This record gives sequence, C-alpha cells and structure tokens, in this order.
Amino acid sequence: MDAYTSFAEVYDMFMDNIPYEDWCGYLTSLLKEYGINDGLVLDLGCGTGTLTELLAKEGYDMIGVDVSEDMLQEAIEKRAESGLPILYLLQDMREFELYGTVRAVVSICDSLNYILDYDDLAHVFSLVNNYLDPKGMFIFDLNTEAKFQAMGSETIAEVRDEGSFIWENEYDEEEKINSYDLTLFIREEDDLYRRYQETHFERAWSLDEIKKALTEAGMEFVAAYDAFTKNAPRKESDRIYVVAREHGKEV
Repeated sequence: MDAYTSFAEVYDMFMDNIPYEDWCGYLTSLLKEYGINDGLVLDLGCGTGTLTELLAKEGYDMIGVDVSEDMLQEAIEKRAESGLPILYLLQDMREFELYGTVRAVVSICDSLNYILDYDDLAHVFSLVNNYLDPKGMFIFDLNTEAKFQAMGSETIAEVRDEGSFIWENEYDEEEKINSYDLTLFIREEDDLYRRYQETHFERAWSLDEIKKALTEAGMEFVAAYDAFTKNAPRKESDRIYVVAREHGKEV
C-alpha cells in the first residue's frame, strides 16, 4: 500500500488529462439516484483531494481518508485555498476508523485495485458496511483485467518543465497483478532535477470476486456499470463502477 510518496507533489500535474468534473458529475448522479443528496460522505483513498473538493462543492460534508501522508498534504493545501470544511484522516483503508457513520462511501481512481489480497478486500468491505448508515451506499470504481491485458508490457514517458516520468508496465496474467515501475525526475532549485523511483501494484478483481467479497462483508450488491454509463459492464470495459448498499442495520 506504500505508494505516491515522491509522486504526490506532481501527481495533479501528470493527471491533468482526467476530467474530474465529469467524473464528479457521474458519481453525484449515482449518489442522488440512490437518495444521497447531502450529508456525510467518505472518500476512501482520496489522494490529493481533487474529487473530495468537487463533492464538497456539490454540498456533501466530506471526509477524506488516504494512506499517503504526502498525498494528504497536497489535499490539505487545496483545502486551505478553497476554505471547504473537509476532514482529512491519515489511515490505511484496511484499518480505517471513523467517529460515527456516514450516508455514503465512495472510492474512485482505482483505489481498491491497490488491495492485493482477497481477505483484505473483504475486510475493507466489512469496515465500509460497519461505518455506513442503515441502507447507506457504497460506490467505487475498478480498473479491469481487460485494461491491464491491453496495457501488457508497455513503457510510457512524459516530459514537462516541472518534471518528467517513465512508466514501465507489466501485467502478470497468472497472478492477476499489474505492476509498474515509476521513475520521476522532479525539478528543484537552480533547474536541477532529482530522481525518484516507486513501484506500484494493482490487482485485477473480477466482478464475481467483488460480489462474493461484498456478500461476505454483509453488504448488498446493487449494480455494476460500464464506467460513466448506466450500461452493464462489457468484456472490453476498461473501468467499471460498482454500487452496493449497507445491509444489516435497523433503520
């Protein structure tokens, strides 16, 4: 789970191709479809807080949880600029604790792919179920095996004034683990560049595995969608959204 350390300070720069406003619009539409129009919402694996901020602007009372202190520092700086009342907690999603329950939990940008062990995945789902209000909603996305297979062995490089990176990707078909070695060159004072290296791992979870883990956690599986649509996932879908509901608490 250790990731996004040295990358944190340039994460937003290299992720500026992601239409976060559109992602927020889609996520908000799902929340409202299931009756979550306001109230406390947890962003699990919130990263630098871009989506957390957008959801707060939509009127939700946001809590952000992330395991990376560096990513949260970027999120806190955004909060200082926006003045939005967001609570950030430095916690591993496999062990997170809240002060009470929330109306919904969201986890976007393939945060749950970083859970590599099935028992850990089911435990995260159990924690989510525990901290949801009765009939509260859990909405999350996942990179699919189809996406990892398409990437395969691939090298991506990008050069910018503020920094550059080399991304070397590899997908293990047998273990269902996608790994990438990330080499960063971040500009410092006097136009010098410091080199950093990180290795990231993501697991390709099948929808059947997700449903099984949700059931074991006591949650109710509601729906799965091809990302940013209301259509069922396709074999070639590279990202899917899953909607689940708290089960077991009395209203």
